[in-house]
Amino acid sequence: MAYNLLKGKKGIVFGALNENSIAWKVAERAAEEGAELVLTNTEVSIRLGTIGQLAERLGTIVVPADATSVEDLENLTDRAMEHFGGKFDFVLHSVGMSPNVRKGRAYGDLDYGFLSKTLDISAISFHKMLQVLMRKDAINDWGSIVALTYIAAQRTFAGYSDMADAKALLESFARSFGAEYGRKHHVRINTVSQSPTMTTAGSGIAGMTDMLDFAERMSPLGNATAEDCANYVVTLFSDLTRKVTMQNLYHDGGYSSMGLSEDVMRVYTQGLAK
Repeated sequence: MAYNLLKGKKGIVFGALNENSIAWKVAERAAEEGAELVLTNTEVSIRLGTIGQLAERLGTIVVPADATSVEDLENLTDRAMEHFGGKFDFVLHSVGMSPNVRKGRAYGDLDYGFLSKTLDISAISFHKMLQVLMRKDAINDWGSIVALTYIAAQRTFAGYSDMADAKALLESFARSFGAEYGRKHHVRINTVSQSPTMTTAGSGIAGMTDMLDFAERMSPLGNATAEDCANYVVTLFSDLTRKVTMQNLYHDGGYSSMGLSEDVMRVYTQGLAK
């Protein structure tokens, strides 16, 4: 059901790869709520994924951009303003990748070249994006910027490795930049800490299936799906959340407030009995 929450608004969505992507779901829901969009991803992701089909369905354009390249981000912003005929209202940053995780490197045996890439892609790209947007004064007053994160920024999760450090840095950027961007242009910046979700990127994390099962058992409301996340992000793009900024917002079915659930305890005690 649509509520016209984003009627007349315009925005950029980073990171849609295929229909399993949270960014893909956000783009669909934003369009359903009346928004005009520009989609972006790296050239390689555009070739390997199906973002072109999404753009065609939504009647919009795809602008290739490497989120770690300031030059690409400047071009993307200029192209978006040209497409929209001026400033726009919201941005989703859904960008993250760890070569260390992909290569199965243990946290105590990181490749530091890989670590630099993890931080640049998954966190510093967010700062670069924000800096370009503010310098170009590309976002309308009371606009909204959202980045996706995960609770591993606060708690240690086996297998998440240096992505946890990247997410912690990402959340710090949202707070630090939120103060400056909010004071100067009333632009709000938040991160959404989503339940583990079986996206293309998520499937590359060791033990992801077990992590999903554990989180489902721990969360009173169950895991939040990609569709659920899209619904939530749309509210953060809307005028209903004008005074929400510099927050890390948990969207995880209550998982972040739990210590131990009856369901998990039952599985554990049954395992001990065996």
